[in-house]
Amino acid sequence: MNNYVIFTDSACDIKPELLKRWGVECIDLSFRFDGDDREYFNSDMDIREFYRAMREGSVAKTSAINPDRFLSTFEAVMKQDKDILYLGFSSGLSTTCNSARMAAEELKERYPARKLLIVDTLAASAGQGLLLYLVLQKKNEGATIDDAYAYAREMKLQICHWFTVDDLVYLKRGGRVSPTVALLGKALGIKPVLHVDNAGKLISMGKVRGRKASIAALAEKCTGMIQDPKDASIFISHGDCPEDADLLAQMVEEKTGAKVSLITHVGTVIGAHSGPGTLALFFVGKER
Repeated sequence: MNNYVIFTDSACDIKPELLKRWGVECIDLSFRFDGDDREYFNSDMDIREFYRAMREGSVAKTSAINPDRFLSTFEAVMKQDKDILYLGFSSGLSTTCNSARMAAEELKERYPARKLLIVDTLAASAGQGLLLYLVLQKKNEGATIDDAYAYAREMKLQICHWFTVDDLVYLKRGGRVSPTVALLGKALGIKPVLHVDNAGKLISMGKVRGRKASIAALAEKCTGMIQDPKDASIFISHGDCPEDADLLAQMVEEKTGAKVSLITHVGTVIGAHSGPGTLALFFVGKER
């Protein structure tokens, strides 16, 4: 039987209209700006307005989804006699996936005949979106929920995440780099090359001088690590820097012969911590 719904959350950075077209349900994480009591969700603010506010000095802080929201959202689907496969934001970066597990435990008692399977993708941004896309392809080919769940668990550590940021101040705020490193980086034009590791956490993998060099470094990572370029799905996400995303896509296509499948914005959840000018590349490799 194929009577199951694939769920994800807004950390996947896939536009809501595209998720709707895919038939994927999404639950939003939220954010607030310092000095503003209002809680915002993705649909509440145009993403370009979000980055404009950040460039003007607004500090955004995010909130994980709590178990009660998961419980009510999932239960509405289970009441329709449908099973659920949820692909969630990395536990290395958020408590969101743990909240989903807590809700699932309670719902299993209420609906013992239904399946609610949770996958900690150990992924973020369009890396989470890429895994979602690949699992959806399996579902569309007729995979059962158990088959799709197994495939997601098998593939998640093959989703390579490589990214750079334009300004280290945002990583400094989140404790990812020290104030000294952020200050020197700004003064010397140093750009980090970062990676999401097998624990789903952000780690620095190197530094280069200049923006174009950092973009080229991402393309080089893809060249050396991509699996089966001819049939590859490659996603790029960007923090309101579409020209840089297009340049990265051009570099990747020239170096690998592969075509970039999707370019999307880094959403509010990730963008609050990485800032405007973030540029990220995602593809399937033999390992992360």
